[in-house]
Amino acid sequence: MENEKDLQSEEIAEETAIPEEETAEASAPEKDGKKKGDKKAKAENLKLKEEIESLTAALEEEKKNRLYLAAEYDNFRRRSQKEKDGIYSDAISDAIKEILPLFDNLERAGQYSGDSEKVAEGLALIAKMSDEVLSKLGVERFGAPGEQFDANIHNAVMHEDNEAFGENEITDVYQVGYKRGDKIIRFAMVKVAN
Repeated sequence: MENEKDLQSEEIAEETAIPEEETAEASAPEKDGKKKGDKKAKAENLKLKEEIESLTAALEEEKKNRLYLAAEYDNFRRRSQKEKDGIYSDAISDAIKEILPLFDNLERAGQYSGDSEKVAEGLALIAKMSDEVLSKLGVERFGAPGEQFDANIHNAVMHEDNEAFGENEITDVYQVGYKRGDKIIRFAMVKVAN
């Protein structure tokens, strides 16, 4: 009986056994499919890595460009500030250079002890010279008798009713006004009629 059972088991094993050729053929497409899938995945991974590397390089280049731009702006800001400070300093120096001859002449006039008529002539020349200096600096005088009163540039400190003058006419100037372009340096202090 045991022999019969052994024979039957062998027969069943033979019937159920798949031939090796069939198993080799059946597993071959799976291996080829896996190989093809692996190759595709590897190719995609390689493309992604290359894309990541190129994007990383582009990002680094952009970072460098932004740092360069920030440094350029900082340098520009410093240069501009230095130029601005230099312009202000140069303007003051130029103005003082123009005014110094006036001080020299006033000093000479103060040391002169001669004829009073000559001192008066010298002071008149100094006054004329001061007008020339101011005009070189772009400064204009305003506020002379006979001008029309303008509250934007004149400061009326006195008023008089006098029919000999027109309405809002300046009759007397206590302090001359000065302006450079549209900027008022000093308002003229005047007396106004009517």
